[in-house]
Amino acid sequence: MSTTQNAVKFHDGRSAPQLGLGVWQVADDITADVVGTALKEGYRLVDTAAIYGNEKGVGRGIADSGVAREELFITTKLWNDKHGHDSTPLALQESLERLGLDYVDLYLIHWPVPAQKRYVQAWEAMLGLRDEGRARSIGVSNFTVSHLQRLLDETGVLPVVNQIELHPRFQQAELREFHAEHGIQTQAWSPLGRGALWEDPVLAGIALKYGRSVAQVMIRWHIQLGNMVIPKSVTPARIRENFQVYDFALDDADMAAIATLDRVDGRSGPDPETFGMSK
Repeated sequence: MSTTQNAVKFHDGRSAPQLGLGVWQVADDITADVVGTALKEGYRLVDTAAIYGNEKGVGRGIADSGVAREELFITTKLWNDKHGHDSTPLALQESLERLGLDYVDLYLIHWPVPAQKRYVQAWEAMLGLRDEGRARSIGVSNFTVSHLQRLLDETGVLPVVNQIELHPRFQQAELREFHAEHGIQTQAWSPLGRGALWEDPVLAGIALKYGRSVAQVMIRWHIQLGNMVIPKSVTPARIRENFQVYDFALDDADMAAIATLDRVDGRSGPDPETFGMSK
């Protein structure tokens, strides 16, 4: 099966693999092995975060892999209690030390936490980190249209990526349209719907049609929409399967059928407008 993957281009001129490995809820003591498995299978993008507690494991996996640093695309994220002109650079430096890296390819504000009213300060600090080269590109996660518009209004600079909950049951068409209009790349977290869609008859029927798994159908759907996508697994066979999505394509009828699965109440994670510091 082909594993020749696509790249996406950012509005800052840089590019990234479209498909990568997410490590949310992966224990640090097994993260190195998980990352190593993914890199052997051809993955080159790994997405972690300070709050995940596994940046050290990601770093060990990278160091042990033998893959050259310039071939990799590493993302980490700023946690909610570190928004600020001074605290944001310190947080990135701590992440870099845990990762064992001199820079990350993408640094994201993990949540806007609008109640704190400090995400613009964090963004201003990240602009400096980008200029210094410690973060090659900068973006956000879980931002709504209003949060993105505020960044534009107050700094004149939009993120290259907004990483959001996005799966067939929660498709976020309005937000994706804003992204497209402003050159922001959509990246999907929880891209497989946290296991709630494995038995969905529409997806199961499409999977049967192509002789694929439901997970592969969902990942292929994301790719054809143009989303970056970071499915998580700790199982070598599933890690391999999730990457084997480049030798088939969904037709227009499949895409239309999946579009009907969208639900207003399809969100499974926190609401960015109300989510605050939980840790």
